[in-house]
Amino acid sequence: MRINVKVLVRVAVVAVAVLAAGCSNDYNDQRGKGDAPVKDERGDNTPAEVFNMPDGFGNIATKCVGHGFRAYVTTNATGPSNIQVVPDEACKGQP
Repeated sequence: MRINVKVLVRVAVVAVAVLAAGCSNDYNDQRGKGDAPVKDERGDNTPAEVFNMPDGFGNIATKCVGHGFRAYVTTNATGPSNIQVVPDEACKGQP
C-alpha cells in the first residue's frame, strides 16, 4: 500500500485548522461564556488555587482579588457560579 504524500499533507492541514478553530475565544464570547473584557487588557492573570470536590459537587477556586480581599468561586455546570469575597489580611498589597 502506497501513501499519497499530498493527501497526507492536506489531511494534516485540515486537522490543524479544525483544532485551531476549536481554541477560538470568539466561540465562548459569542455564547456568553467568555471572560469579561478587562480595561487595557491589564487584568490579573495569576492562577487561582483550586480545590477539587467529589463528583456532583462544584470545585472551589480561591485567590486574592483587589487589595486585602479573597474571592472564593464554585463551579456550576447547570447555572451561575457562586462567589464570595471576604477580607483577608494575607492579601493586602497583592493584586
